[in-house]
Amino acid sequence: MTTRNRTEVTEFVLLGLSIWPEMQPFIFGIVLIMYLVAVMGNSLLVIVALSDPKLQTPMYFLLSHLSFIDIFLTSITVPQMLAHMLSGNRTISFNCCMIQLFFFMAVGSMEGHLLVAMAHNHYVAICDILRYSASISCLLCLCITLTSWVVISLNSLLFSVLVPLSTFCGNQVTHFFCDITPLLKLSCTRPVVNEMLIFTEGVAVVVSPFFFILGSYTRIGIAIAHMHSVAVLRKALSTCSSHILVVLLLYGSVIRMYLRPSSSYDLDQDRQVAIFYTVVTPMLNPLIYSLRNQEVKGALQRLFRKFCISGNFQLGSQAKSK
Repeated sequence: MTTRNRTEVTEFVLLGLSIWPEMQPFIFGIVLIMYLVAVMGNSLLVIVALSDPKLQTPMYFLLSHLSFIDIFLTSITVPQMLAHMLSGNRTISFNCCMIQLFFFMAVGSMEGHLLVAMAHNHYVAICDILRYSASISCLLCLCITLTSWVVISLNSLLFSVLVPLSTFCGNQVTHFFCDITPLLKLSCTRPVVNEMLIFTEGVAVVVSPFFFILGSYTRIGIAIAHMHSVAVLRKALSTCSSHILVVLLLYGSVIRMYLRPSSSYDLDQDRQVAIFYTVVTPMLNPLIYSLRNQEVKGALQRLFRKFCISGNFQLGSQAKSK
Protein backbone atom coordinates (compact mmCIF):
# COMPACT_ATOMS: atom_id res chain seq x y z
CA MET A 1 0.00 0.00 0.00
CA THR A 2 1.36 3.36 -0.98
CA THR A 3 1.57 6.10 1.61
CA ARG A 4 1.11 9.80 1.16
CA ASN A 5 2.68 12.65 3.04
CA ARG A 6 0.55 13.85 5.92
CA THR A 7 -0.04 17.56 6.23
CA GLU A 8 -1.83 19.70 8.78
CA VAL A 9 -4.69 21.20 6.80
CA THR A 10 -5.91 24.66 7.79
CA GLU A 11 -7.76 25.40 4.57
CA PHE A 12 -9.06 23.58 1.52
CA VAL A 13 -8.92 24.45 -2.17
CA LEU A 14 -12.22 23.76 -3.91
CA LEU A 15 -11.38 22.84 -7.49
CA GLY A 16 -14.95 23.59 -8.59
CA LEU A 17 -16.01 22.70 -12.11
CA SER A 18 -12.45 22.75 -13.44
CA ILE A 19 -13.23 19.81 -15.73
CA TRP A 20 -14.46 22.43 -18.19
CA PRO A 21 -12.02 25.37 -17.75
CA GLU A 22 -12.73 26.87 -21.18
CA MET A 23 -16.47 27.00 -20.43
CA GLN A 24 -16.23 28.79 -17.07
CA PRO A 25 -17.84 32.09 -18.22
CA PHE A 26 -20.73 30.23 -19.85
CA ILE A 27 -21.20 27.96 -16.81
CA PHE A 28 -21.08 31.00 -14.51
CA GLY A 29 -23.91 32.70 -16.43
CA ILE A 30 -26.10 29.61 -16.62
CA VAL A 31 -25.65 28.70 -12.94
CA LEU A 32 -26.30 32.30 -11.86
CA ILE A 33 -29.55 32.43 -13.84
CA MET A 34 -30.71 29.07 -12.47
CA TYR A 35 -29.83 30.13 -8.92
CA LEU A 36 -31.81 33.36 -9.21
CA VAL A 37 -34.78 31.51 -10.71
CA ALA A 38 -34.63 28.93 -7.90
CA VAL A 39 -34.50 31.57 -5.14
CA MET A 40 -37.23 33.76 -6.67
CA GLY A 41 -39.51 30.83 -7.54
CA ASN A 42 -39.27 29.23 -4.11
CA SER A 43 -39.60 32.60 -2.35
CA LEU A 44 -42.75 33.32 -4.32
CA LEU A 45 -44.16 29.91 -3.39
CA VAL A 46 -43.43 30.56 0.30
CA ILE A 47 -45.12 33.97 0.15
CA VAL A 48 -48.18 32.57 -1.60
CA ALA A 49 -48.53 29.60 0.76
CA LEU A 50 -48.24 31.79 3.86
CA SER A 51 -50.35 34.73 2.69
CA ASP A 52 -53.28 33.14 0.84
CA PRO A 53 -56.11 32.10 3.23
CA LYS A 54 -57.14 29.23 0.95
CA LEU A 55 -53.69 27.67 1.31
CA GLN A 56 -53.61 27.66 5.12
CA THR A 57 -53.62 23.85 5.21
CA PRO A 58 -51.12 21.21 6.41
CA MET A 59 -50.17 20.31 2.84
CA TYR A 60 -49.18 23.86 1.94
CA PHE A 61 -47.45 24.37 5.26
CA LEU A 62 -45.19 21.46 4.30
CA LEU A 63 -44.84 22.77 0.74
CA SER A 64 -43.76 26.22 1.98
CA HIS A 65 -41.18 24.59 4.25
CA LEU A 66 -39.93 22.50 1.32
CA SER A 67 -39.47 25.69 -0.69
CA PHE A 68 -37.57 27.24 2.21
CA ILE A 69 -35.34 24.16 2.30
CA ASP A 70 -34.66 24.49 -1.44
CA ILE A 71 -33.64 28.14 -0.97
CA PHE A 72 -31.34 27.17 1.90
CA LEU A 73 -29.86 24.17 0.06
CA THR A 74 -28.91 26.04 -3.09
CA SER A 75 -27.68 29.08 -1.11
CA ILE A 76 -25.29 26.95 0.94
CA THR A 77 -23.28 25.98 -2.13
CA VAL A 78 -23.98 28.07 -5.23
CA PRO A 79 -23.04 31.65 -4.15
CA GLN A 80 -19.67 30.40 -2.90
CA MET A 81 -19.06 28.56 -6.18
CA LEU A 82 -19.95 31.66 -8.20
CA ALA A 83 -17.69 33.84 -6.03
CA HIS A 84 -14.81 31.40 -6.52
CA MET A 85 -15.35 31.38 -10.30
CA LEU A 86 -15.45 35.17 -10.40
CA SER A 87 -12.47 35.86 -8.15
CA GLY A 88 -10.27 32.88 -8.96
CA ASN A 89 -9.61 32.41 -5.23
CA ARG A 90 -10.97 28.94 -4.43
CA THR A 91 -9.81 28.55 -0.83
CA ILE A 92 -12.09 27.93 2.14
CA SER A 93 -10.94 27.69 5.75
CA PHE A 94 -11.10 24.34 7.53
CA ASN A 95 -13.76 25.53 10.00
CA CYS A 96 -15.93 27.10 7.30
CA CYS A 97 -15.68 23.86 5.33
CA MET A 98 -16.94 21.84 8.30
CA ILE A 99 -19.78 24.32 8.86
CA GLN A 100 -20.78 24.05 5.21
CA LEU A 101 -20.67 20.25 5.44
CA PHE A 102 -22.93 20.30 8.50
CA PHE A 103 -25.57 22.56 6.96
CA PHE A 104 -25.51 20.82 3.59
CA MET A 105 -26.08 17.40 5.13
CA ALA A 106 -28.75 18.68 7.51
CA VAL A 107 -30.73 20.60 4.89
CA GLY A 108 -30.36 17.88 2.27
CA SER A 109 -31.62 15.21 4.68
CA MET A 110 -34.51 17.41 5.82
CA GLU A 111 -35.90 17.52 2.30
CA GLY A 112 -36.46 13.76 2.34
CA HIS A 113 -38.26 13.92 5.69
CA LEU A 114 -40.59 16.65 4.43
CA LEU A 115 -41.42 14.53 1.39
CA VAL A 116 -42.36 11.67 3.75
CA ALA A 117 -44.77 13.92 5.64
CA MET A 118 -46.27 15.10 2.34
CA ALA A 119 -46.70 11.51 1.13
CA HIS A 120 -48.54 10.56 4.34
CA ASN A 121 -50.69 13.67 3.94
CA HIS A 122 -51.62 12.50 0.43
CA TYR A 123 -52.49 9.03 1.73
CA VAL A 124 -54.87 10.38 4.38
CA ALA A 125 -56.40 12.92 1.97
CA ILE A 126 -57.16 10.24 -0.63
CA CYS A 127 -57.84 7.10 1.39
CA ASP A 128 -59.18 8.38 4.72
CA ILE A 129 -60.69 11.75 3.87
CA LEU A 130 -63.32 11.61 6.65
CA ARG A 131 -60.61 11.56 9.31
CA TYR A 132 -58.30 14.04 7.59
CA SER A 133 -59.16 17.06 9.76
CA ALA A 134 -58.87 15.01 12.94
CA SER A 135 -55.57 13.29 12.09
CA ILE A 136 -53.66 15.95 10.11
CA SER A 137 -53.19 19.53 11.31
CA CYS A 138 -50.71 22.37 10.87
CA LEU A 139 -49.69 21.96 14.52
CA LEU A 140 -48.90 18.27 13.95
CA CYS A 141 -46.89 19.16 10.83
CA LEU A 142 -44.98 21.78 12.84
CA CYS A 143 -44.15 19.21 15.55
CA ILE A 144 -43.01 16.68 12.93
CA THR A 145 -40.86 19.33 11.24
CA LEU A 146 -39.20 20.45 14.48
CA THR A 147 -38.55 16.85 15.57
CA SER A 148 -37.01 16.05 12.18
CA TRP A 149 -34.74 19.08 12.42
CA VAL A 150 -33.46 17.93 15.84
CA VAL A 151 -32.77 14.34 14.69
CA ILE A 152 -31.15 15.39 11.42
CA SER A 153 -29.01 18.07 13.07
CA LEU A 154 -27.61 15.51 15.51
CA ASN A 155 -26.87 13.15 12.62
CA SER A 156 -25.12 15.89 10.64
CA LEU A 157 -23.17 16.93 13.72
CA LEU A 158 -21.84 13.37 13.97
CA PHE A 159 -20.30 13.60 10.50
CA SER A 160 -18.99 17.11 11.16
CA VAL A 161 -17.15 15.69 14.16
CA LEU A 162 -15.87 12.51 12.46
CA VAL A 163 -14.41 14.19 9.36
CA PRO A 164 -12.02 16.55 11.27
CA LEU A 165 -10.65 13.49 13.10
CA SER A 166 -9.28 12.18 9.79
CA THR A 167 -5.67 12.84 8.81
CA PHE A 168 -5.55 14.59 5.45
CA CYS A 169 -2.77 14.14 2.90
CA GLY A 170 -3.77 17.11 0.79
CA ASN A 171 -6.14 20.03 0.66
CA GLN A 172 -7.43 20.06 -2.93
CA VAL A 173 -11.10 19.05 -2.87
CA THR A 174 -12.41 17.76 -6.20
CA HIS A 175 -15.75 19.50 -5.82
CA PHE A 176 -17.32 22.96 -5.72
CA PHE A 177 -18.34 22.65 -2.05
CA CYS A 178 -17.34 20.67 1.03
CA ASP A 179 -19.07 17.31 0.71
CA ILE A 180 -18.43 14.13 2.66
CA THR A 181 -17.15 11.93 -0.20
CA PRO A 182 -14.41 14.18 -1.69
CA LEU A 183 -13.24 15.07 1.82
CA LEU A 184 -12.81 11.43 2.78
CA LYS A 185 -10.92 10.90 -0.48
CA LEU A 186 -8.21 13.18 0.95
CA SER A 187 -7.68 10.92 3.95
CA CYS A 188 -4.21 9.37 4.19
CA THR A 189 -5.65 5.95 4.93
CA ARG A 190 -8.91 4.43 3.90
CA PRO A 191 -11.38 5.50 6.62
CA VAL A 192 -13.22 2.17 6.85
CA VAL A 193 -15.11 3.10 10.03
CA ASN A 194 -16.24 6.39 8.54
CA GLU A 195 -17.31 4.71 5.31
CA MET A 196 -19.31 2.08 7.19
CA LEU A 197 -20.91 4.75 9.34
CA ILE A 198 -21.75 6.88 6.31
CA PHE A 199 -23.35 3.92 4.57
CA THR A 200 -25.40 2.80 7.58
CA GLU A 201 -26.41 6.34 8.51
CA GLY A 202 -27.19 7.02 4.86
CA VAL A 203 -29.53 4.05 4.79
CA ALA A 204 -31.17 5.14 8.04
CA VAL A 205 -31.50 8.87 7.35
CA VAL A 206 -31.57 9.15 3.55
CA VAL A 207 -32.98 5.90 2.18
CA SER A 208 -35.51 5.10 4.91
CA PRO A 209 -37.63 8.16 4.01
CA PHE A 210 -37.74 6.87 0.42
CA PHE A 211 -39.17 3.54 1.61
CA PHE A 212 -41.74 5.34 3.77
CA ILE A 213 -42.79 7.32 0.69
CA LEU A 214 -42.92 4.12 -1.35
CA GLY A 215 -45.05 2.51 1.37
CA SER A 216 -47.49 5.44 1.37
CA TYR A 217 -47.98 5.25 -2.39
CA THR A 218 -48.31 1.47 -2.28
CA ARG A 219 -51.17 1.86 0.21
CA ILE A 220 -52.74 4.55 -1.99
CA GLY A 221 -52.52 2.25 -5.01
CA ILE A 222 -54.07 -0.67 -3.11
CA ALA A 223 -56.89 1.52 -1.78
CA ILE A 224 -57.67 2.91 -5.26
CA ALA A 225 -57.67 -0.60 -6.74
CA HIS A 226 -60.31 -1.66 -4.19
CA MET A 227 -62.49 1.41 -4.87
CA HIS A 228 -62.82 0.81 -8.65
CA SER A 229 -63.48 4.53 -9.13
CA VAL A 230 -62.19 6.56 -12.06
CA ALA A 231 -62.92 9.79 -10.17
CA VAL A 232 -60.75 8.70 -7.24
CA LEU A 233 -57.96 7.68 -9.63
CA ARG A 234 -58.06 11.12 -11.29
CA LYS A 235 -58.00 12.82 -7.89
CA ALA A 236 -55.01 10.69 -6.83
CA LEU A 237 -53.09 11.49 -10.01
CA SER A 238 -53.88 15.19 -9.66
CA THR A 239 -52.84 15.21 -6.00
CA CYS A 240 -49.73 13.06 -6.18
CA SER A 241 -48.13 13.59 -9.60
CA SER A 242 -46.13 16.68 -8.62
CA HIS A 243 -44.91 15.06 -5.41
CA ILE A 244 -43.87 11.85 -7.19
CA LEU A 245 -41.89 13.83 -9.76
CA VAL A 246 -40.05 15.77 -7.03
CA VAL A 247 -39.28 12.51 -5.18
CA LEU A 248 -37.81 10.96 -8.34
CA LEU A 249 -35.66 14.04 -8.99
CA LEU A 250 -34.35 14.08 -5.42
CA TYR A 251 -33.64 10.41 -4.83
CA GLY A 252 -32.33 9.78 -8.34
CA SER A 253 -29.56 12.28 -7.57
CA VAL A 254 -28.97 11.27 -3.93
CA ILE A 255 -28.66 7.53 -4.61
CA ARG A 256 -26.34 8.23 -7.53
CA MET A 257 -24.09 10.46 -5.39
CA TYR A 258 -23.83 8.68 -2.05
CA LEU A 259 -25.11 5.13 -1.84
CA ARG A 260 -22.29 3.36 -3.67
CA PRO A 261 -19.06 1.63 -2.64
CA SER A 262 -16.15 4.06 -2.46
CA SER A 263 -14.29 2.13 -5.18
CA SER A 264 -16.97 3.09 -7.72
CA TYR A 265 -16.89 6.85 -7.02
CA ASP A 266 -16.17 9.09 -9.98
CA LEU A 267 -15.74 12.57 -8.55
CA ASP A 268 -16.03 14.26 -11.96
CA GLN A 269 -19.41 12.64 -12.57
CA ASP A 270 -20.45 13.38 -8.99
CA ARG A 271 -19.86 17.09 -9.57
CA GLN A 272 -22.23 16.98 -12.51
CA VAL A 273 -24.87 15.20 -10.44
CA ALA A 274 -24.30 17.67 -7.60
CA ILE A 275 -25.04 20.58 -9.94
CA PHE A 276 -28.35 18.93 -10.79
CA TYR A 277 -29.11 18.28 -7.11
CA THR A 278 -28.13 21.71 -5.76
CA VAL A 279 -29.21 23.97 -8.65
CA VAL A 280 -31.54 22.31 -11.15
CA THR A 281 -33.82 20.48 -8.70
CA PRO A 282 -34.45 23.55 -6.45
CA MET A 283 -35.22 25.51 -9.63
CA LEU A 284 -37.67 22.91 -10.96
CA ASN A 285 -39.55 22.20 -7.71
CA PRO A 286 -41.59 25.45 -7.60
CA LEU A 287 -42.33 25.14 -11.33
CA ILE A 288 -43.58 21.58 -10.84
CA TYR A 289 -45.82 22.51 -7.91
CA SER A 290 -47.19 25.69 -9.49
CA LEU A 291 -47.76 24.51 -13.06
CA ARG A 292 -49.41 21.22 -12.03
CA ASN A 293 -51.44 22.53 -9.09
CA GLN A 294 -54.65 24.47 -9.71
CA GLU A 295 -54.81 25.79 -6.13
CA VAL A 296 -51.30 27.25 -6.33
CA LYS A 297 -52.01 28.72 -9.78
CA GLY A 298 -55.19 30.30 -8.42
CA ALA A 299 -53.33 31.72 -5.41
CA LEU A 300 -50.64 33.18 -7.70
CA GLN A 301 -53.30 34.84 -9.84
CA ARG A 302 -54.97 36.33 -6.76
CA LEU A 303 -51.61 37.61 -5.50
CA PHE A 304 -50.78 39.25 -8.84
CA ARG A 305 -54.26 40.82 -9.04
CA LYS A 306 -53.79 42.20 -5.53
CA PHE A 307 -50.48 43.78 -6.55
CA CYS A 308 -51.98 45.18 -9.74
CA ILE A 309 -54.94 46.70 -7.87
CA SER A 310 -52.61 48.13 -5.24
CA GLY A 311 -50.34 49.58 -7.93
CA ASN A 312 -53.25 51.14 -9.83
CA PHE A 313 -54.61 52.62 -6.59
CA GLN A 314 -51.25 54.21 -5.80
CA LEU A 315 -50.99 55.63 -9.34
CA GLY A 316 -54.51 57.02 -9.05
CA SER A 317 -53.74 58.65 -5.71
CA GLN A 318 -50.60 60.24 -7.11
CA ALA A 319 -52.51 61.59 -10.13
CA LYS A 320 -55.20 63.14 -7.92
CA SER A 321 -52.62 64.77 -5.67
CA LYS A 322 -51.06 66.45 -8.70
